[in-house]
Amino acid sequence: MKGSLIVVSAPSGAGKTSLTHAAIDQLASDGHDVSFSVSYTTRASRPGELDGRDYHFVSEETFVDMADRGAFLEHARVFDRRYGTGRERTLAVLEQGLDVVLDIDWQGARQVRTAYPDAVLVYVLPPSTEALRARLSGRGQDSDDVIERRMRDAAAEMSHWREYDYVIVNDDFDAAARSLVAVFRAARLRRVLVEAGPVGELARSLVKPG
Repeated sequence: MKGSLIVVSAPSGAGKTSLTHAAIDQLASDGHDVSFSVSYTTRASRPGELDGRDYHFVSEETFVDMADRGAFLEHARVFDRRYGTGRERTLAVLEQGLDVVLDIDWQGARQVRTAYPDAVLVYVLPPSTEALRARLSGRGQDSDDVIERRMRDAAAEMSHWREYDYVIVNDDFDAAARSLVAVFRAARLRRVLVEAGPVGELARSLVKPG
């Protein structure tokens, strides 16, 4: 049985990356393995980030060359930097029966839905505008001007929430993580995935004329 391709999107500061890692850890403890896709990006690494773990950090020239060769399942420009998901590895992991989660924005999500219609799209919202601003300010990495720009971009980003299958409000972190876990588990039960496996065989045997 193929794995599920899960897209998780949110405005910067909504906590989608921490939330996704928490959900993956919880699923792993129950024997449900999920592969977190490592995106390619042209932005510089931040303190504590490692190449190959958090992102594949590449030059603008390398990224453009990969895009021209069709090496990305999706790619987009965000905050003057490019981000993309490697096509070949993602599809290979899905064929192995493992779920893959993509931490990408709405532009990428839209491309994934076109390229891979069976993908499940999840949007994470902050509990309020004030909470989002507080989270961005609390990072201590950006100037006031940058934060204001991110807030404007966040409003534009969040306007696309209706394009997603599930919407989770990250107010209570643990509750939001449990909701994301539920989405992952439900995705594994979709007919499009189980039809070719043992569950599909069982269903067909039950409706076979006696």
